[in-house]
Formats: sequence, C-alpha cells, structure tokens
Amino acid sequence: MTLGKLVLLRALAPSDAESLWRWNNDPDVVRWMDAYYDQNLDGVRKRLEERGPNSYGDTLYGIEVREDGTLIGLVRLRDAKPETGRAELDIYVGEKDRWGCGYATDALRTMCRYGFDSMRLHKISLTVVTENHAAHHVYRKVGFVEEGRLRQGFHRDGRWYDQYTMGMLKGELR
Repeated sequence: MTLGKLVLLRALAPSDAESLWRWNNDPDVVRWMDAYYDQNLDGVRKRLEERGPNSYGDTLYGIEVREDGTLIGLVRLRDAKPETGRAELDIYVGEKDRWGCGYATDALRTMCRYGFDSMRLHKISLTVVTENHAAHHVYRKVGFVEEGRLRQGFHRDGRWYDQYTMGMLKGELR
C-alpha cells in the first residue's frame, strides 16, 4: 500500500473484478488504450485470482480514493529491470465521474515516487496517443517529457494515430 495526497495505491483482489470488467467494456474508458481481448466477468476474476504477487518486474496497483475508499482505476510499472533501472508506466481511471478531479495526477506522482525511491529506478517511460490530450497534459504536469514520436503506432476505429514516447528521469518528478 502506497499513500498519495488523494489516493491510496493498493494491490488488486479478485473482488475488484467487477470494476475492471466494467471499465474494460466502456468505450470511453478504453478509447486510447491498447486493445484488450473481450473477457467475461468470470474470466477477469480468474485472472486476478491467478495473478501472482507484485514483483520488481511487474507492479500493479488499484487506485483507491482515500476519502471514500472507491476503487477508480489502475496504475502499473512493468518491464522493470534492475540492470537498466527503467520501467514502463500504464495508468487509467475507469470511473468517469472521477475524471478531471486530480486523482490521475496524484496516482502518477505516487507511483513514480514509489518507482524512483523504493524500486531505485533511474527512468520511467510511457507512450500516449497524440490525440489523448487529457493524458498528455497530466503526464507533462508531473514531469514527463516528450522524447520521440511513433508514427502511426496506434490503430483504432479504422484509423492510425501517432504516439508520443515520454520519459521521466529520477529527480524530474514535479
């Protein structure tokens, strides 16, 4: 468990399956995310039951609102390697009524602080679709900088979109 100002990052449990299933079946929530395979609620629950504990290479937390204990999203550091000191970050807020309230910003700061301080990472990277303006704004706000552009790296609704590659080095977190 890791505390932010507004959120608590906590391990996921099989009891969280219904929220994940609902978010992953909401077109607004998954609009700019890499494709997920359709899965029924029992499949999501089974995946959570079979998921091992968090590890250095794959740390996945639920984002819970400290004020009321509501699970609102996920944040993950994956593909971390101590040899390189780098990891990839993924995040989404699935509860749309919590969008624009500062929870994603706080969850990002909290997870990056955890990555830099507890995991001793040197760099955290991510990709974001260029048209996902809200996410791009939040990433820049916490200290991520654009490092490149992947031309037509994301496909959705019959169209190809560019993606930014972004990174943050230890000491750049705002």
